[in-house]
Amino acid sequence: MIKAGIIGGAGYTAGELIRLLLNHKEVKIDFIYSTSNAGNSVYQVHQDLVGSTELKFSSVINPEIDVLFLCLGHGNSKEFLSKTEFSKPTKIIDLSNDFRLEKDEVFQGETFVYGLPELKKETIKSATNIANPGCFATAIQLGLLPLANSGLLQSDLHVNAVTGATGAGTSLSATTHFTWRDNNFSYYKPFTHQHLGEINQTIKKLQNNFESEVLFMPNRGNFSRGIYATLYTDYTESIEEAYDLYESYYEKAPFTVISNSPIHLKQVVNTNKCIIHLHNHNNKLLITSMIDNLLKGASGQAIQNMNLMFGFDESEGLKLKANYF
Repeated sequence: MIKAGIIGGAGYTAGELIRLLLNHKEVKIDFIYSTSNAGNSVYQVHQDLVGSTELKFSSVINPEIDVLFLCLGHGNSKEFLSKTEFSKPTKIIDLSNDFRLEKDEVFQGETFVYGLPELKKETIKSATNIANPGCFATAIQLGLLPLANSGLLQSDLHVNAVTGATGAGTSLSATTHFTWRDNNFSYYKPFTHQHLGEINQTIKKLQNNFESEVLFMPNRGNFSRGIYATLYTDYTESIEEAYDLYESYYEKAPFTVISNSPIHLKQVVNTNKCIIHLHNHNNKLLITSMIDNLLKGASGQAIQNMNLMFGFDESEGLKLKANYF
């Protein structure tokens, strides 16, 4: 059994991470570090865990753990690691965007591998440090990997994706209050969202002749969790060939499901799945890709990466059922 530590234990992703690790047969949580909640019971913050654990938040860090999860705000992981040392065998999984781009992947002599298992499974298995992908980036990339891998992205890729309120984190802002979010819908960061860096980086790695644009419109939905993304681009082959391409690419991906029927968000909420549906119309391929932003888009994918890094079954601790009703 390995020992895990969590830094930044009070946020949404940390709460999901704790819940998953408590039910993982190969892991024991050694500490959950939170300066603002030190000494408090974990279930006082993550109230769904009442009756599940008596762990308390800690102000002390054990540097001798096997795996460290960083659940800090964007930009804070580098600062934390520059001030805190861990034992050489400690593996690090960072859930922020600090190490996702190639220009940032080497830090203090350590390399962070981009942790999208459907793209880099074999590299992840031997990695010491992982940069966990962003939630929008995960849904969108899983929707386009088979096309890019086969060199079939030949024109602009149009993306419209909606995320739930948990995508904004626990900090309050004008657009996260219930009175603003309820019965409401809006876009933000049109064509400039930070996850575009990851997405474009992956496309260019797989298809270096891609010179078109990824035109991404992120939206806020009036629900709590999940991402529903629709992508379309030029495609001259048949829908049957498209399905063959996707099913072949994801044949050994335990959490990516190709559906022949139209899909809806409740199928993935509270699971680590990505479900993809394809539709062809007048030489345009419409790809629908959806995930739970806190699980496959964050903590579930982090556990998936941990499983690969330590040689556990990839699905261990992640056989979760959708909250369908």
